[in-house]
Amino acid sequence: MENSPLIDNQNLPLDNSSSLKRYKKFVFFCTAGIIIFLILFYSLFFSAPKNFPVNKDINIAQGSTLRSLSKELKKENVIRSRVAFEAFIIIYGGEKHIAQGDYLFESKLPVFEIARRISNRDHHLITIKITIPEGFNISEMADVFSAKLKNFNKDNFLMEAKVDEGYLFPDTYFFFSTANENDVLNYLKDNFEKKILSLKPQIISSGKTEKDIITMASLIEREAKGDADRGIISGILWNRISKKMPLQIDAAPETYKTKGLPKNPICDPGLEAIFASIHPVNSPYLYYLHDKDGMIHYARTFAEHKKNIAKYLK
Repeated sequence: MENSPLIDNQNLPLDNSSSLKRYKKFVFFCTAGIIIFLILFYSLFFSAPKNFPVNKDINIAQGSTLRSLSKELKKENVIRSRVAFEAFIIIYGGEKHIAQGDYLFESKLPVFEIARRISNRDHHLITIKITIPEGFNISEMADVFSAKLKNFNKDNFLMEAKVDEGYLFPDTYFFFSTANENDVLNYLKDNFEKKILSLKPQIISSGKTEKDIITMASLIEREAKGDADRGIISGILWNRISKKMPLQIDAAPETYKTKGLPKNPICDPGLEAIFASIHPVNSPYLYYLHDKDGMIHYARTFAEHKKNIAKYLK
């Protein structure tokens, strides 16, 4: 039997410690490199610019495209990278319908949060509650809005809203603090169309035009003291028109001399007045007056009406 060759232990590596050390150094430097790269990548593409416009209203104009928006946000120092912003907008699904309006960024935000906010129409603006009572005209509305909204131009509103008197719905609204006169006008007009929609078939059935109904409703709104009077006053006024009599309404002085309705609504009526205009209440009365306390007194004949004048107004 041949002898087994002797193993020379001196030719074997003493241990693997040096290789392990080199491996650990390699892993450490690779990890550090990756971390440094990620930090640099985040700083260059994702993080907010140093001069980010904190607490400044950023406006996204109507008709903005993704490209034009990213260019504008880059210019305003809201984002560092247009490419990163556009990519995140696409990821969030907001590229087809860029949400216009004003946005408030209270602190520095990374590009993906900016994209998310815009995609979700998350404006973060302060809203202001504004109530417009039934029967206000555009001049009274302008006073209310100009006192509440810093960007509201009263003169522009009055000029633009002339043709819309009667069609600006009185309601309680919540506007962004940055809203201007155009925002207000469009919102009030849109609300009118929504509110009046259910009454459209009734207006058609009445045989009268929408303009006549709204004009009469504006008179009713100014003349009636409450719900109980609207229908009766509507019946009286429509009856006077059918008899070719002047309306002789204090709220519309021109009706003392001319017959029929005024050329345009004199204020903006609510739904109750519009409903009363569509559905006048038949009554034996042809005249009415308001006493010094605002109470209404009706009369069947002009002789009765003169007695009411002597009794309640003198």
